[in-house]
Amino acid sequence: MRRLIILIVILILILGAASAAQRYFPILERFAPAASVLPQGTEKVKVVTEESITIDIVKKAGPSVVTVSGTSTAPQANNGSPFDFGPFGGFFNFGNPGGSNQPDQSQPAQPDSIGSGFIISGDGLIVTNKHVVSDTTMKYQVVTSDDKKYTVQKIYRDPLNDIALIKIDPGENPGKSLTPLSLGDSSHLQVGQYVVAIGTALGEFRNTVTTGIVSGLGRGITAGSPYEGSVEQLDNVIQSSAAINPGNSGGPLINSAGQVIGVNTAVSQSGQNIGFAIPINVIKDSLNNFNQTGKFDRPYLGVEYKTISKDLALLNDLPEGAYVQSVVQGSPADKAGIQQGDILMKIDGQRITDQDQLSTYIAKKKVGDTITITLYRDSKQMDVQATLETAPQ
Repeated sequence: MRRLIILIVILILILGAASAAQRYFPILERFAPAASVLPQGTEKVKVVTEESITIDIVKKAGPSVVTVSGTSTAPQANNGSPFDFGPFGGFFNFGNPGGSNQPDQSQPAQPDSIGSGFIISGDGLIVTNKHVVSDTTMKYQVVTSDDKKYTVQKIYRDPLNDIALIKIDPGENPGKSLTPLSLGDSSHLQVGQYVVAIGTALGEFRNTVTTGIVSGLGRGITAGSPYEGSVEQLDNVIQSSAAINPGNSGGPLINSAGQVIGVNTAVSQSGQNIGFAIPINVIKDSLNNFNQTGKFDRPYLGVEYKTISKDLALLNDLPEGAYVQSVVQGSPADKAGIQQGDILMKIDGQRITDQDQLSTYIAKKKVGDTITITLYRDSKQMDVQATLETAPQ
């Protein structure tokens, strides 16, 4: 009887183990090595890692990332700094403490401005930062990852964003095809999302790859060079931990699907591994505008302003709004009679309370539209009308 009871218990344990194995087999199969033989008819699943994702992105996107360089025909000063990275590149000092600052007439012309860009069409249209090609007196050149050189034929600069389109002739290198990158959607980005940055780091190392995550969204920063005194306010930019160096400006920030979700623009002066990129949807809006008109046909008012917050207004017994710091001569604002020191309170009846409200509203209008501005001057309110014109390049 004792032996019979023991046999029954063993049989129950065996049946229980078999049932458990059948129940948990799919879970075990999920964690099985990729090289294991799956039952016939079972769908094969590709096991991916961060390393394999990065390699796939680089193979796919690398050939579409280019170096943009500008050369001056004037003799260059031998100051020990071979590159000038534009208004967003004054974060590193390449100076030679013992070098001379006097011009060396024997030196050939050297690249003065080096940045990055990426191909968006097979006919030779390339996106970069406006500050990379800001000098209208320079001659610019594009170099692809396989060292093919192209002369920049045309440059289209967006007056409202740090964006520029440059056009090259693919026929300059017969047999060489230009592969455009796929543009993603930056409206659904999430903090923690994996990203890859590609560009010409330090103006010398082409197709340098760095990885990181989206570490912040909707940032507003003042970017620029403390040495050149050139700054620009960038709003709603992407913050990432992918290392960005001078020369990366204009290069793509890419998601794990190999799509461009931003254009690398600036690096933090004081922080480590903090870079900023313009969302790709801003570029797509600019491209739509460009494709319709063949240029960046942007409306503008022509004022430089600083927003007066509610707290500041209460302290100084002033209305909320945009305090006009300067007016561009001959601009729509100037023609409407807006003066320095005015406070713009409303635009088409909408109160101006946020820093970007005025510029965002105007950006949505069309060239030729007339807007009504309620302003405060000498303790009085008045309405003026301004007809928006094309922003100067």
